[in-house]
Amino acid sequence: MVEINFAGLGLGVILTLLAVSLHYARGTGWNPTGDISQEVLEQRASAVPETDFPEPMNRSIGGGGAVPAGAVGGDEEGAELEEGEDSDEGSPADIPEDEVEYFEVEFAKQGETIELANNETILEQGEEEGWDLPYACRQGQCVSCAGQITSGGNAEDYVVHDNQEMLDDSELDEGYTLTCVAYPRADFTIETGEAP
Repeated sequence: MVEINFAGLGLGVILTLLAVSLHYARGTGWNPTGDISQEVLEQRASAVPETDFPEPMNRSIGGGGAVPAGAVGGDEEGAELEEGEDSDEGSPADIPEDEVEYFEVEFAKQGETIELANNETILEQGEEEGWDLPYACRQGQCVSCAGQITSGGNAEDYVVHDNQEMLDDSELDEGYTLTCVAYPRADFTIETGEAP
């Protein structure tokens, strides 16, 4: 049988009631502080010089000044780009509509041959046909969308990869490609869903 100490129980109840009544009688006395985030942002913004970029409200820490972003010092030999020279080639997706070329590509697993434009990826155009092709990142940083070009030779003889980071030279030599960043540049046959 359990013995109950009524004196201890009574003392506990009295102390609890006393604590609750003191809490409600005095209150907490806490007041939230005002929001100063906008003041802090404005103070930081006033300490950073404006940049030469035309976008409104564009500020960068340490930016601005007399040298535009990406500029190279003029004292170095060959530091400036030649007249008309581009700093990078651009993406095949940027090909104007009047310069688009089409190539016959056989999708072996789907059992169909379709014409693919060279300004859209193999994955995008396969999806436009209604096929459920494998993919994950759509940025060339995994091998979920990998396929193998079975026409023989290096994959880059048949496609242009725009920023693929996963396939090494030996895998490209075996015909492997990442369909999410691969743009056709010749006729070929491809086995989708084939990873190295």
